[in-house]
Amino acid sequence: MPKIIVENVEKIFGRNVERARKLLKDGIPKTEILEKTGCAIGVHDANFEVFEGETLVVMGLSGSGKSTLLRCLNRLYEPTGGRVIIDGIDVTELNTEDLRKFRQKKFGMVFQRFALLPHKTVLENAAFGLELQNIGVEERNSRAAEALELVGLKGWENYNPRQLSGGMQQRVGLARALAVDTDILLMDEAFSALDPLIRADMQDELLALEDTVKKTIIFITHDLDEALKIGDRIVMMMDGRIVQIGTPEDILRHPATEYVERFVENVDMTRVLCAKDVMVKASTITWPKDGPRTALHTMKEKGISSIFVVDKSRKFQGIVMADDAEKACKSNNGSLESIIHRYTDLKVLPDTQLQEIMPLMVDSRFPVAVTDENEKLIGVIVRGSVIAGLVEKGVVE
Repeated sequence: MPKIIVENVEKIFGRNVERARKLLKDGIPKTEILEKTGCAIGVHDANFEVFEGETLVVMGLSGSGKSTLLRCLNRLYEPTGGRVIIDGIDVTELNTEDLRKFRQKKFGMVFQRFALLPHKTVLENAAFGLELQNIGVEERNSRAAEALELVGLKGWENYNPRQLSGGMQQRVGLARALAVDTDILLMDEAFSALDPLIRADMQDELLALEDTVKKTIIFITHDLDEALKIGDRIVMMMDGRIVQIGTPEDILRHPATEYVERFVENVDMTRVLCAKDVMVKASTITWPKDGPRTALHTMKEKGISSIFVVDKSRKFQGIVMADDAEKACKSNNGSLESIIHRYTDLKVLPDTQLQEIMPLMVDSRFPVAVTDENEKLIGVIVRGSVIAGLVEKGVVE
């Protein structure tokens, strides 16, 4: 079961809701509906699911409805229609008291503006959500301190928020959301107010943090690069409607509308493609027990000048060059081990981005080995496979 199910959610601001709905069904633009009814269309007919541990990014231009949609999930905005189901519970059916308790248990929220209390210390700000839950001082301070350590602010507990940089203040806001230990983090333009370098650092922090705490995250942004970096999937919105949902590569390769296409037209694909997208099968390998003659014979048969070496469990050992194998044969050296180039700086995981791989290939005569987490060889990247991959994705003609 999905963690979150959003069914036909809409939010219309104004009094003449039924007339606005009728105009929506007739395909009237939201600007015209506003003129005719005085109603503003925040969200219309939103449908999607979010799975446990997933980071779902909702993005679009200003006024697209992304922040309104986020606030409908925890009923900070009361949806005009539709349902929001979380862990099997229909949030739209909860009464005021049950909703308050449900929010405390399920939702942590991080805003664009840090919303820190200036008269409280960093520790007290991080513990504020627990204070609202009437958690005792000792327990809430302990949990807040743990959250601050998670976001890299250990030692700053007794400082005042104004003594911290913008990035550090946002870390306090993130720690406050983590301290209450909710299942879901709602992050509304959380890094938009930060300087570019600090913003990039916070994105990295969030990725590392997600690997540790395994939260379900819904992240709002208008920045495509940010969405591509942190999102498992992306929801694209325009004029209150969802126009496309997909993985970052789905969005880039198959934009559903002209609006989405304009969003992605200038994206650097090397920031999106990974090793697994451009690698080729490493089928020409030999074993450490085999000698230089076996390696040289295989290379001649295949018409190649190097060969990867793996052990019997297919764990990557290194590479042997044809010239080295030929010299070993002439000197009657029967050991393959002595001519294996055991490099580690040209070994990457399948999800390593192409932009990180290309600098490795610039000054190296060796191809890049792609291994799994157990260092088993699963593919190889050479310059030709990179170019072929970019051509296939439509980046190079």
